[in-house]
Amino acid sequence: MFREITLGQYYPVESVVHSLDPRTKLFGTMVFIISLFIADNIWGYVVATIVLAAVIRLTKVPFRFIVRGLKAIVILLLISVSFNLFLTGGQVIAKFWIFKITVEGLRMACFMGVRLIYLVIGSSLMTLTTTPNQLTDGLEKGLGFLKRVGVPVHEVSMMMSIALRFIPILVEETDKIMKAQMARGADFETGNLIQKAKAMVPLLVPLFISAFRRATDLAMAMEARCYRGGEGRTKMKPLQYKQRDHEAYMMMALYFVVMIAARVYL
Repeated sequence: MFREITLGQYYPVESVVHSLDPRTKLFGTMVFIISLFIADNIWGYVVATIVLAAVIRLTKVPFRFIVRGLKAIVILLLISVSFNLFLTGGQVIAKFWIFKITVEGLRMACFMGVRLIYLVIGSSLMTLTTTPNQLTDGLEKGLGFLKRVGVPVHEVSMMMSIALRFIPILVEETDKIMKAQMARGADFETGNLIQKAKAMVPLLVPLFISAFRRATDLAMAMEARCYRGGEGRTKMKPLQYKQRDHEAYMMMALYFVVMIAARVYL
């Protein structure tokens, strides 16, 4: 399951989306996430589906690789859908024991499930098409106005970039530790919930130790290279908007207007 996590991974390929400015992709991801919470009917989700499918096609990233990350949120997805399905009041269409399914609950469960899936896919597309260095530069440049109020934008961007970069590394480390523990007789599959939780202890302890060791090594490497924050630092590749970025912003604005119109008029 840990190998199925795609968030934080970068998929190197030549595409229109890969060539966009990281600020454009960050803003586009934010617009897409906001639009999912704006949508409250089937037409809004139809528009979001069409746009998401078009972006996936433009990225040239295999669809199987993108949806592979959904396996990591299956439990969260089931819990969210179940709560909305059984705990929403309204017109009852089915009832068994203490549970009842309503028209409103079915509608909310479907929308919540689609929303969670699209949130994961949309966020994964940003990291799959943007390197950690580009992401850091984009965050720092895009949030530069916060420096006026004393926010350490460079440091915050660096921390977020490092966190995303360490996700695939820790996933690979978790897989190695799990296989080593299974070779020594550990069982992570059978038993009830409490037994499975206890079985995770031999996995979590070495994983935390490895994570702290990697963090220490990274801190020492940054100190050895005289890293002192973003003050006075220059960029080898300064970010500059191009024609395709302006066109992308126009498409985002059109998409957002259509989503608002779908909510208000449909």
